[in-house]
Amino acid sequence: MIEKLEKILQYRFNNPKLLQQALTHSSVTGDEHRNYERLEFLGDRVLGMTMAHLLYNMFPNDREGTLAQRHVKLVCAEMAAKIAKQLHLDEYIMTKEAETAQGINVLCDVCEAVIGAIYIDSNIEQAIAFVERNWRGMIDMDFGDQKDAKTQLQEKFHSLKHPSPVYELIDKSGSEHEPVFTIRVAFNDELFAVGSGKNKKHAEQNAAAKLLEQMK
Repeated sequence: MIEKLEKILQYRFNNPKLLQQALTHSSVTGDEHRNYERLEFLGDRVLGMTMAHLLYNMFPNDREGTLAQRHVKLVCAEMAAKIAKQLHLDEYIMTKEAETAQGINVLCDVCEAVIGAIYIDSNIEQAIAFVERNWRGMIDMDFGDQKDAKTQLQEKFHSLKHPSPVYELIDKSGSEHEPVFTIRVAFNDELFAVGSGKNKKHAEQNAAAKLLEQMK
């Protein structure tokens, strides 16, 4: 099983146990040294830094704001989950319930855990190579004129002479290492949206996107 996945990842682990750990959900074991939670924590930071490094070098003429917009879209949970599906990671994730492996947050976490595992198993150069290889088609997309949902919502509010959006945390569930934040944002008493995500930023973007759809 591991050998087949290594071919898909185009990376052979010196320590295959790291890959097994990156694929193990906390529902299988609460031991943080045997499930993916610690590796996901590391991989999330490696992905963010690696993407910033790649964008900085690949788009020398882009302003900071444009680079930031690209970065947000390329490291979001939805994008990491998409990459995970392309790599067929969902077929290898070890969970108690099969449907758990199809959740966006879990797919994202496992993808980031694999990045963390590669980083530990080798070096930052291998982690950068893995990200560039699998994100390449997405990196080349034209994000220049696109704005994230929160920016679009703020501009929409201002165009309607309305105060800036206020994001309210209404719930936090899940474990300490795998939390789910729920955020509410409203235009008035009747028009509002609720979004969720693995951190407040993702939840706010989700809520903003939903409210924008309603306002259309």
